Amino acid sequence: MMKALEKSRPEVGLWQVTAPVPEIGPDDVLIRVRKTGICGTDIHIWNWDDWAARTVPVPLITGHEFAGEIVELGRNVTGLAVGQRCSGEGHLIGRDSRQSRAGKFHLDPATRGIGVNEQGAFAEYLRLPSFNVVPLPDAIDDEIGAILDPLGNAVHTALSFDLVGEDVLITGAGPIGIMAAAVARHVGARHVVITDVNPTRLELAAKVADVVPVNVAQEDLGDVKARLKMREGFDVGLEMSGNQQALDQMVENLVMGGRIALLGIPPGKSPVDWSRIVFKAITIKGVYGREIFETWYKMIAMLENGLNIRPVITHRLPADDFAQGFEIMRSGSSGKVVLDWS
Repeated sequence: MMKALEKSRPEVGLWQVTAPVPEIGPDDVLIRVRKTGICGTDIHIWNWDDWAARTVPVPLITGHEFAGEIVELGRNVTGLAVGQRCSGEGHLIGRDSRQSRAGKFHLDPATRGIGVNEQGAFAEYLRLPSFNVVPLPDAIDDEIGAILDPLGNAVHTALSFDLVGEDVLITGAGPIGIMAAAVARHVGARHVVITDVNPTRLELAAKVADVVPVNVAQEDLGDVKARLKMREGFDVGLEMSGNQQALDQMVENLVMGGRIALLGIPPGKSPVDWSRIVFKAITIKGVYGREIFETWYKMIAMLENGLNIRPVITHRLPADDFAQGFEIMRSGSSGKVVLDWS
């Protein structure tokens, strides 16, 4: 038996339970979980909002950001070893769609998520298909390994367009937005401006990366562009907030022919001034998850070559204190919260 955090009832909260250790199949591995990160998705599940009620089966062990150690291999598994440290891709793909058969695994329409549709990582042990395992090099410890999933979202979004020498606007200074800012600077963007109305998170952004934090409730982006001697506007926008006003500001402050990568999810339907987007010849790309496995290769390489995202982790707690960790995340005044299962 093992300790786990479960969505046991269709109401606010998670509950610590004792559950059977998962039995693995011939193509699976069993992972002893060491550390997990709390994600915005986990907050939706805790809050039991409309999306969670439509999506998450109850009961379900939640959580999908993790690092741990392989303790058992299925009989068909090759290329992995007991005792190997790893993280893993939390999107479980099908193999029959056109996209999947073409190797575009992140676009498979049959994708299911651990901790969302399938039993997850907020537990002492996790069953995972060996295909989804990502071995961790020694340079990446378990704490960083536990937040590679959200870092992957940031990397996928930031690398959607060429950033070398470009001026980048990031709307939303949550942990993923902050990590995207760090990635943009790491790969050679010129000016990186990150906006929010939460001063705590803007302060954190300035600690994590060499960026310009802007509280748009107090400062106009037009003044920021003038201060940075940007004649026309931003070349690339990374929308991480899901806020319609933020997207509108981004469109207005991009150059003609600017490019936007959208990761933030707005609540419900949002009005969009499509004529403005058309007349400014703006390219918009929706981003979902990580490119499997190209994003993993790129972010591990960047971490091994100087990308430092550790300051985005602001709280470290034993797994037994999970309720406190969720309260910290729900406050909106933290970076990443990591739970220790060891």
